[in-house]
Amino acid sequence: MRAAQDGDQSAYGALLAEVLPMLRAIVRRKWGSRQDVDDIVQDVLLSLHAVRHTYDPGRPFLPWLLTIAYRRIADAARRSSSRSSYETTVDVMPETFAGDETKNEQDRSDDQAAVQQSLAELTSGQREAIELTKVQGLSLKEASAITGKSVASLKVNIHRAVKALRRSMTTKT
Repeated sequence: MRAAQDGDQSAYGALLAEVLPMLRAIVRRKWGSRQDVDDIVQDVLLSLHAVRHTYDPGRPFLPWLLTIAYRRIADAARRSSSRSSYETTVDVMPETFAGDETKNEQDRSDDQAAVQQSLAELTSGQREAIELTKVQGLSLKEASAITGKSVASLKVNIHRAVKALRRSMTTKT
């Protein structure tokens, strides 16, 4: 590591080649499963590279390296537990049908009538902004060129229109 800090690329390459199997074994032993071991080892190596200038050549190298490794393992555990707290596992995936083909003709016409009525209740500026950006799929810049309004003004109209549509649609259902 001393030679690597002095800029010796071959020494740095040899150091990484030497510590790689040891890091894999440590991560595999601490992590428990084979899943994500290579990602965590890669994290350790990236951290080693980023903080190599902080190594004090007067102190032992292995404890310094192990501290980095254990901290990256702890980071991975935190990320994993944080991610899993938002995930749910199920034995059988429920069947859901978002498409219109699952609705009967009456439901489709009721939905369309409610949306049309809610759109009609918007101000002309809000309705125009929604029709151009959400219905026709134009960008804010394109809608701005058509209407002559600023992008900021369109954003405000869209925000207010969506808010009004939500309010209107919840009272209709």
